[in-house]
Amino acid sequence: MDDLSDGEAGNDRDPVTSREQDAVRILLLIDGAAEPLPAPVADDASLAGAVGVVESQVRLQKLDFWVRNPDFLADELLNDFEESRERRLLDLAGQILDSEEPEVRRYPMLRHHFGAYEPLDDALAVLRYAGLVVRRRRGTLDRTWRHDYYLLERGREVARTVVAEAPPFRYYVERIELVLDLADGRGGNELKERQYLQTEYATAERGTRIGSISARARDRLERLRSESDSTGREDIVV
Repeated sequence: MDDLSDGEAGNDRDPVTSREQDAVRILLLIDGAAEPLPAPVADDASLAGAVGVVESQVRLQKLDFWVRNPDFLADELLNDFEESRERRLLDLAGQILDSEEPEVRRYPMLRHHFGAYEPLDDALAVLRYAGLVVRRRRGTLDRTWRHDYYLLERGREVARTVVAEAPPFRYYVERIELVLDLADGRGGNELKERQYLQTEYATAERGTRIGSISARARDRLERLRSESDSTGREDIVV
């Protein structure tokens, strides 16, 4: 299985992932984010083994953006910390920004018409061929409303096996849990609106990679830590 750190810090070009890495990450993301089905899907034999669904490519892409960009994830944790004053959020952001994670784990995405985007066809082809995930188009004959991503029972089993047999992939499970906690059940459009509040995200030229905000996020982290220390931590919720 491929090493997770193919994109080294300090490279002049943006790090890239292999199709296999993308497939594993997307499988783990769908496994974590899939909502349980209220009842078995009766009108589609290929979904007989489905155990959950992620509704809309927009939601999948926006969740994946935070997984692929730890600097943006950490900055959003700082946003939530400033609102709630919950110490745990400051500490989680610090765990990311005090390390090299924003450099060695960052895989930038394209700025698309609808925000962060990366083609998923190759990764999904791997998952579909292996009988792990099924994608279903929703809409009319001449218009697609959205794509839904169904996790099959076999997909859930493989997701668990991958993490057990290749512990480095546990990193993705932990980050996906953090991303889902941050998303707090919001749909794709709500996540898109939140991500557009980041200036670097919103002003990136369409068709280019969204740049890093690690330097700004680290400066902000230090400022918030100093402010917390200077106030004697009375306003911090432990």
